[in-house]
This record gives sequence, C-alpha cells and structure tokens, in this order.
Amino acid sequence: MGKPTDQELEVALNEARRLRETGEDSHFLGKALLNFHYQNAFLLDVLHAAERYLHSGLAEQEHTRLQRAINKAREIDDYTAHRQHESLGL
Repeated sequence: MGKPTDQELEVALNEARRLRETGEDSHFLGKALLNFHYQNAFLLDVLHAAERYLHSGLAEQEHTRLQRAINKAREIDDYTAHRQHESLGL
C-alpha cells in the first residue's frame, strides 16, 4: 500500500469532514481518519525529535525536546480518547 499524495490526502480529509458534518459516518471512517491524521502530526514531531536527539550525540537539550514531544503526543492521545489521569499530588 502506497502513501497517498498530498492531493489524495486532502480529498480524503475533506470527505471525512463531510461525513462527520452530515451525520453520514455510520461506520466511523471519517472520525477515524480525522483522528489518525491529527495524531500523526504529533507522532511525526516525536520521530523528528528522536532523529535530532540521536544525531546530536544524545545532547541534553535535544533529549528535553524529545521528552516534550513524547509528552505532547501522549496528551493528544489522552485528549482524543477522553482519558484523564489522576493527579499524583506531587
């Protein structure tokens, strides 16, 4: 399976939005595509941060950026899944 072109992805995302907005998304394909597309952007940030970290010789600043990207991806996943973590009170 090949990766869709930018144009193909835009067409698919527009159709996903239309399905959601019109209530025709009975199999949740639109919802799934929109959610995966949203989360993918944050996961790509993690990938790029990991690459920079590894190429930097494991620099502390790049480690911090990687950790922040990971934390943001987790937050987005929790947000879209409507999950909340209990505070540890620390």
